[in-house]
This record gives sequence, C-alpha cells and structure tokens, in this order.
Amino acid sequence: MKQIIECVPNYSEGRDKTVIDAIVSAIRTVEGVKVLDVDPGEATNRTVVTFVGEPQPVCEAAFRGAAKAQELIDMRKHHGAHPRSGATDVLPLIPVAGITLEECATLARGLAERLYKELGIPCYCYEAAALKPGRKNLAVCREGEYEALPEKMADPARKPDFGGAWDELAQKAGATNVGARNFLVAVNFNLNTTSTRRAMAVAFDVREKGRKAREGGSLTGKLLKDADGKQIWTPGTLKGTKAIGWYIDEYGIAQVSMNITDIDATPLHVAFEEVCAKAAARGLRVTGAEIVGLVPKKVLVDAGKFYLEKQERSLGVSEEEIIKIAVKSMSLDDLKPFNPKEKIIEYLMDDGKKGLVDMPLKDFALETASESAAPGGGSISATMGAFAAALATMVANLSAHKRGWDAQWKEFSDVAVEGQALLDELLKLVDEDTASFNRIMDCFSMPKGTPEEKAARDQALEEATLYAAQVPLKTMEASLKALPLALQMAQKGNPASASDAGVAALAAVAGIRGARLNVRINVAGLTDKTPAQPLLQRADAIVAEAETLQAQVLEAVNQHIEL
Repeated sequence: MKQIIECVPNYSEGRDKTVIDAIVSAIRTVEGVKVLDVDPGEATNRTVVTFVGEPQPVCEAAFRGAAKAQELIDMRKHHGAHPRSGATDVLPLIPVAGITLEECATLARGLAERLYKELGIPCYCYEAAALKPGRKNLAVCREGEYEALPEKMADPARKPDFGGAWDELAQKAGATNVGARNFLVAVNFNLNTTSTRRAMAVAFDVREKGRKAREGGSLTGKLLKDADGKQIWTPGTLKGTKAIGWYIDEYGIAQVSMNITDIDATPLHVAFEEVCAKAAARGLRVTGAEIVGLVPKKVLVDAGKFYLEKQERSLGVSEEEIIKIAVKSMSLDDLKPFNPKEKIIEYLMDDGKKGLVDMPLKDFALETASESAAPGGGSISATMGAFAAALATMVANLSAHKRGWDAQWKEFSDVAVEGQALLDELLKLVDEDTASFNRIMDCFSMPKGTPEEKAARDQALEEATLYAAQVPLKTMEASLKALPLALQMAQKGNPASASDAGVAALAAVAGIRGARLNVRINVAGLTDKTPAQPLLQRADAIVAEAETLQAQVLEAVNQHIEL
C-alpha cells in the first residue's frame, strides 16, 4: 500500500493574501504533494493549510512552507485571537494510509531538527513526536505564547527541543511546534429533537471526559470533589473523543458534535452505534451523521465492512460497494448529498490519469486491436487472470447469499475477500505490463553519441527488459492464486454457478500460459542471461501446478452438470 500522510500547518497570517499565497505556492512547488484546503481567518490572523502526499514530499513541502513563512512573517508585529508562538505555529504530520503514527513521529522529529539546523527556527516536539513526556500536550509547548519565548529560551527545562538562543532569527520567526497525531474525524450526529440540553446529555454520556460527578449520580446533586478539592468527573464511554450538544438553525435540529481524536480507539462506526444507543436510552433517535471535512478511506471502508458483517453479508465486494454501505448505514447523506470523491483523501489525491482498466470494455478491445504494439499479450493475460479472480469471487458472493446457506456465509465471505484482493492486484498488472513495455521503448530514444551515453542506454535497456520479464511472472503468480478459490467454489459453492467456477479456472490458466510467453520473449532479449533461468524455472512450475488445479476444478464442475 502506498504510504500517505497529511500535514496541517497553521501559519500566523490570516489577513495578507499575498503572504498566504506565497506560502501555499512554496508548498505546491514540491512534486507529489496536493494542497486540499487553505483556510484563512481574519480574527485569528491565522491560516490553516491542508496538504497530502507520500512522506518524503510532504516533509519537503512542510519545510519549504516554513521557510517562506519565516521569510515573510515577523512575529514581533503579529497579533490575533488564536494562541501562537511562531510564524509557522504548529506543524503536525498525520498518518492517512500505509504508515503508522510512530513512523510519523520519527518524521516529525527529523523535520524539527532540519528546521533548526538549516533555518535556525527553534522547535518543540509535541504529541506522539514529543521528546519529553510533559510536552505531549501542545498547550504545554506553547505556554505563554510568543511573548514568553525569551524567558523559556533561558530556562534549560523549558527551552525548545531544538534551538534555544533568543537571537535575531528566533525573534522574527518565533518557535514552531512540530508534532505527529492521529487523524481527527469531525462528525455531527443528527437528532430528532430541537433540545440542546438533551443533545448535550448524550454528548456527556459518550465523550471521554464525561460529565461532572454528583452525589447519588443525579443530575442535580451536589458536585463531588476529591481530597484536594478538585472536581471529580464520570468518564463517558468512548475513548479519544470530545463532544458537545448544539442546535443548528440551518437544519432546525440539535446535534451531538464530536471530534474523534483517536480513530483506532474509537472508529467512526463505533461512535455512531454508541451515540445511537445513548440517544435511544433518552428517548431520542439518531437520524444520520454529517462528516465535517475529509476522512481517510479506511474510516469508511472499516465502517462498511462492519455493517456488512452485521448483516451477515459477504465482505468480498468492491470498495465502492463497501463505502456505499457505510454511507447508507450511517445516513451520511441525511442532510445533503455525500460524494465520496469529495470527502475521501485518497480520492482527492487522484491525478486524473486513466489507464487501460478505466476504459469501457469495447474501447479496451479496440485499443488492443489497433496497430499500436501496446496493450498486447501481457496486458491481456493479466486481464484473463482478473476475470478468473472475478468469477471465483462471484460464485463465493452468490453462495454467501444463498437461501438456506446462512450458516456458511462467513466461509464464503472469506473466499470472496481473498478473490477481491486478487482481482485488484491483477487489474493493476494490466496497466503495469503495458508500462513495462513503454519503459523499453523509452530506452531506445536515449542518446548514444558517446561511449558513456551508449553504456547508460545499454544499462537502462537491460534493466527495463528484466523488469518486463518480471511483470508477467507477477501475473502468473497472482493468477495461480485464483485457481484454489475456483476449486473451492466448484466443490462447495452454489451448484447453480458451477460452470462459472469452471470458466474461472480456464481463464486463470489462459492468463498463466499467456504470461509465460511474455516471460520467455523478454528474457530472450537480455544480454546477461544469469537472471533468465530462475524466471523460466518458476514460470514452468506455475504452469504445471495450474494445469493440475484446472483439471481438479473441471472434474468437480462436471460432477455438477452431468446430464
């Protein structure tokens, strides 16, 4: 899975559009980074920018944004309603996909060190990136704001983690707080009431902080305090959440407004179910939910799978279908249409480039038939493998939903999940095979006027040719995995779909045999034949294993369809 992180820097300028645009432009100079949102605030004199990408480009963009902010913002002249300590005030890195919070914390510490070493910006590390336990809380790092920095710099216990001199650079740029935190999901739960008080009661029931404890557990009893005179709190049921109740004029309803600060401890669907339960206990009903801002795809995929499992339905369906189930189960479209393409971070990162698998089937066939050399046999072999996985998955899904087979739904769902993963892998290989051919063609256009250029061209061509042999071997490996699924479905699946399991086996072996031809023709083009033999041996072994499995599948199928 591609690693994706989000960065949400807050800059201490919300009024001068020229400065804001310059900072955002600096971020956009990094290839592979996509700016999703720019939100300036005049009263706070602060701008929040949201951008995403793979870790290295995001860290580079964060550095360039901070460098531009240091150049253009003078903290000695800054005033606003929001707490702040630096031109780039906070700089959090947030895991979105394929990366852990701990890995983001390591990146954040490295970024903080670089900001100080290369730009002279003092930095505190907070939340998961904190180098001192007492600095996990951002408020501790920013205590006293910019005005307290001279005193803090002089105190060994309070000085920044990187830097500590109140020099000209520090006076102008202030101190930046660099951190790593989990993704925060902002969500409002719609209630069938106009009562803010009742919405607030539900919020107190669920939020981690809970409510002030009172004598006898009543709502009106005397407040309870500990031996030190501090208020005692009764915690709510959901870890990593903050919530309040409010009334929204625009919709004419009350809502429980929640920030989920730890989506691992409390996934969105868990929060939804708990708010529904606590609302019902108070005679209320949750009519839907409203996601504010963006979410990682995993949030909705996990929710969709949760609700499919509750329904005892197969989880081995397309990503689009899983997300649709999540949207409908939590009524995310209760107040206004919910478009996943506009709310899911990974979808917003789509560069718009279309591949072969995005074509209508007719266009794909016509493109293959054209005089262009690609797509060719390698892509078609991967397509055959994809259809094999798709057919095995179809039989599993039909079997999971067959009347009278309810007790076996999980067994068939597991097969469908595996088949769906194979389908996704093979669809990627359709385009990867064509890309590997294009890589070879690119080598032929490289210069070869000098011995050095010719050597570089030859080396690039050798590497591209080897890669072009390795890709169809990947197709063979993936297609082979579809055959045990087809066999399982031929033996145990819905008998009415036995022929579909048979076609799956035929398609898998066709894809495997076709891909072996591509392995052979590409290794033949290698100057160094050393890597060729292991590739060919593995390809031959896959064909032999595939043909054995195909025979078993067809035998099982024929037992179902004998006249």
